[in-house]
Amino acid sequence: MANLKKNSGTIRLDFLIRAIKVVPDTRTSPRLIRMDLNLTSLRCPSLSVSLDVSMVTRRILDLFGLQGRAITGEYILLETASEETPQAELERLLEEKRLVRKLDHRILPIACLLYLFAYLDRSNLGNARLQGLPDDILGGDKTGLLFDWINSIFFFSYILCQVPATVVSKLFPPRAWMASTAVGWGISSTLMATAFGFGPMMAARFFLGIFEAGFGPAIPLYFSLFYTKQEMGLRMAYWFGFAAVAGAFGGLVAFGVQHIHANIENWRVLFVIEGIPAVLLGVLTFFFLPNRPESTTYLTESEREIAVERMNRATSGDTGAVVNRAHVVLAFKDWRIYVGGVIYFGLNCALASISAFLPTILTTLGYSNARAQLFTVPPYAVAAAVLLSFSYSSDRLQSRGLFMTASCCIGGIGYLLLLTVHENNHARYFATFCITSGTYTTIGLIIAWYAHNLGSETKKATGIPMFMAIGQCGSVLGSHLYPKAEGPAYMKGFAIGCALEFLAAICCLLLSISYRIENARRDRVYGKPAMNARVDTYELADKAPDFRYTP
Repeated sequence: MANLKKNSGTIRLDFLIRAIKVVPDTRTSPRLIRMDLNLTSLRCPSLSVSLDVSMVTRRILDLFGLQGRAITGEYILLETASEETPQAELERLLEEKRLVRKLDHRILPIACLLYLFAYLDRSNLGNARLQGLPDDILGGDKTGLLFDWINSIFFFSYILCQVPATVVSKLFPPRAWMASTAVGWGISSTLMATAFGFGPMMAARFFLGIFEAGFGPAIPLYFSLFYTKQEMGLRMAYWFGFAAVAGAFGGLVAFGVQHIHANIENWRVLFVIEGIPAVLLGVLTFFFLPNRPESTTYLTESEREIAVERMNRATSGDTGAVVNRAHVVLAFKDWRIYVGGVIYFGLNCALASISAFLPTILTTLGYSNARAQLFTVPPYAVAAAVLLSFSYSSDRLQSRGLFMTASCCIGGIGYLLLLTVHENNHARYFATFCITSGTYTTIGLIIAWYAHNLGSETKKATGIPMFMAIGQCGSVLGSHLYPKAEGPAYMKGFAIGCALEFLAAICCLLLSISYRIENARRDRVYGKPAMNARVDTYELADKAPDFRYTP
């Protein structure tokens, strides 16, 4: 029989060019691997002898000290040499799945509901505009500039406070931090109902931005403590998908409020209805949201052990409330964070435009104000479905950039339709589906992308709000793109949105390529690291030799 030998992690027959790859099976466990033979028999031309695959397989197993568990077609599922028996390994896998379900049942409902009301409270101005807010407290606002400033003042405080708030959040228990921000923005939103002029409304919106700045960027950091990179995309989609749900739900609430006959203006009722629940939810968050994996009382001792091990797969987590100052500096020096900011800028320009002005845009299609409120629901509902499907596929393939490129192009096509189609209202309505689906999907994916690719907790706590803060400048721009004076065509707003969507698509593609090149370089220089093994990121963060990016 021909000799077999090990060569740089690949098994080769001396006389065979084809390699037999041994790769981790990330869908099951880092301790399980699969061997792809990619052939049904081996033949030695010089001896004219066929070798039985099972014989070769047994030789490979002996060479690596492995034990086979199953053989199906061309795939052999193997077990690495381990002190644990197959039954113990299986039990551990099942226990981990039970842990993930337990975390999902507690974390996701709280985080998603918090984001639902956070997004409702920041975006309900668009609905309030159609319910008479400018006429009641802005003297009619014939140019639309006062309304634009009320909408954009939120983003000024939101931008300024994101980085310091998220870094400081590492020094507090997560449940206390999240609860306090929710109570703060809920009170701010409710107080908007008491405004009788431009100044008080500006003040309420400013404080709304301060409190929400401590929540939005902190959630991806919090999720990364409990979920692996193979799970983050879908969980972030569930969370950010509630922004789309908020758009749909906000349209339904506004449609209902439009038909209320109260002693106060309808828009004031709207602010109260959407503000008070955030305060109540903040109180519940303090009691029910789990703290960090190593300290939460929500998990048992064995569950905490598994959770901490998961937190350190392909990276390494901190222990306790600490901030690594060197990693704060690393974040400010990382060019990829700034490219992410460019992407997020374009996306948030579109998002701010859509959330504040979609009802107004729909009135240009010939619908009444009440029907325009109702017709905002389907685009958001479809956006949530597209976001979930793209995120699920991205998790399975462990690729973010290509999916983001595609979704940005979808949003850009929507703006192109609004620019070029002027008479067909059905096509223009379809364009709003493209814009919401492309924009929401890309935002959900980029948050999941950076939640892993920055390496350490402190760099995530700095880098995530950094690119978000840069991107929120696009929200300020977006809130000024649709003044009444330029309606109903809004050509400038649509053209800028279109250009920024396609610019974001180009940046997504370039980032994905750069991550792939860097991964390949590290594989050449340092060799391929063990799949899901702990990577020490304490000193170098994502620059650690064994760290690999998700492209």
